[in-house]
This record gives sequence, structure tokens and C-alpha cells, in this order.
Amino acid sequence: MSKEIERKFLVEGDSWKKETAGVLYRQGYLNSAKERTVRVRTVADRGFLTVKGLTVGCTRLEFEYEIPYADAEKMLDELAEKPIIEKLRYVIPAGNGLKWEIDEFLGVNQGLVVAEIELPSEETGFTKPAWLGKEVSQDPRFFNSNLVSNPYSTWEK
Repeated sequence: MSKEIERKFLVEGDSWKKETAGVLYRQGYLNSAKERTVRVRTVADRGFLTVKGLTVGCTRLEFEYEIPYADAEKMLDELAEKPIIEKLRYVIPAGNGLKWEIDEFLGVNQGLVVAEIELPSEETGFTKPAWLGKEVSQDPRFFNSNLVSNPYSTWEK
């Protein structure tokens, strides 16, 4: 059994961009029920299928499997809920074997930039870089699965 313990934050400014290059991610949901999500994703020339359970605190079950890229593309094009989530992901070391994954969203979610850090436990401490803003780990609007039905471009700001 695999668990994901993740904290999510808004990102302020773009000073972090000079530290790394972004990689295009395309992902769609075959099921976006809050109790379980089934996601298909492409990263460069690789495909993945991921099943996630209900988030409790900052923890949830997660199972991820590599699948043929052509299968992932077909699922995104023909089976996934629309719109497809597209984003550039940047990875920055966070020390102690941890890393920040910064997602700069494109398309209907353009303008949204969030940073996530996966932790070995909910109690694990970490250093917060200067560009880290408000924590949104508990705000379901920021779950990628919810950005399909409620894109960032439609939010009242």
C-alpha cells in the first residue's frame, strides 16, 4: 500500500524559475469523485495511470503505474473529462532528500502557480523558501481534479 503525504502552497513571484526548467505535463481524469480519483498523465514521452483515495489531513492512498504513452494519449483524447489539465512542472531541491514541485498551469487554469512538497510524515518539518505563499493544502479548489470542473479562470479574484 502506498500513501501520499503532500502539502500545497501558492507561489509568489517568479524568482524560483531561474533555478530549473519546466517539463510539460498533460493530465485528465477518468473519475474525479472525491472518494477516489483515477488520473491519466503524460510526462514528456511517458504515460502514467494513477489512482488516489480520499484525502484525510494531508494524507491519502496513491497507486501509480507506468502505461504505454500511446494508451495515455488515447485516454486523454477520448476518455478523460474535459478540459485536460496542462501545466509546466519545475522541480527544485528542498534539502533533506525532499523536493518542491512547482506547477505553472496553462490553458483555462493559466495564472495559477502552486508548489507541492511530499513528506515522509505529516509532522516532517521543511524550510519554506521566500517565494512560498499561503498554504492551500486543505482547500479543495486547488486539487487538480477540481480544476477540471472549476477552472481557475472562472474564479472570482
